[in-house]
Amino acid sequence: MWYKSLIILMVSSIPVFASTTDRMVIRDNTSTVQREELARRLRLITGWTNLTFNEDGALRTGGHLTGGSQSARDLLNSAFSGSRTILFEDASGRKDVVFCRVVLAKPEEDSSEQGEVHLVQIDFSDFQQITGDKQARAAFNVGWAVLHEIDHVVSDSNDPQQDNDAGDCEDHINKMRRELGLPVRTNYFFTFLPIKNDSNLVSRFVRLGFDEETGSASKRRRYWLVWDAAVVGGLR
Repeated sequence: MWYKSLIILMVSSIPVFASTTDRMVIRDNTSTVQREELARRLRLITGWTNLTFNEDGALRTGGHLTGGSQSARDLLNSAFSGSRTILFEDASGRKDVVFCRVVLAKPEEDSSEQGEVHLVQIDFSDFQQITGDKQARAAFNVGWAVLHEIDHVVSDSNDPQQDNDAGDCEDHINKMRRELGLPVRTNYFFTFLPIKNDSNLVSRFVRLGFDEETGSASKRRRYWLVWDAAVVGGLR
């Protein structure tokens, strides 16, 4: 999640359940609980009440709308109609995956796979390490992280290379947060949690800020998420 990865995975075959016409598919290494957690988060963001992964692992939308973000629905519709295939897989416990990342999977020449295949690796266990303000937690979960990676694939958006910038991709995701009345992410990179009581203590705990944009500027608040980067990863 912290950068648009240029890693290319060489694979002779990418086993999926769905047909070759499905554009977003979850791989069979994800548990039923993990699939439902991702689908539930995406339902809340998009407002599609029947959004789910079918028995073949393909993402399906539909049903009546209950609120939700139009921009999030537009992003998924663009992914459905595009030429790139997006696969989701469980990468829980991997130190090289911080929440989520997307990599380009390049099939070998004798593979039956056609076109670009992008693999979204999800460390579901990382999201269990997060604590913080309720408002910030609503604006950052596995659903938001996966939408971030989908935007990389669909929009070819980039993450920033320097601090104090959310980046093009998060600008798109922040628009969705605004449509849901949620605080927006102010920076792409986390910062270390200030610790003043021991000058010899090196903090492993980091924080990520989200700003409220409703109300007058003088009354706006910043909400924080906190986690242990030694567990989640991403320390530079």
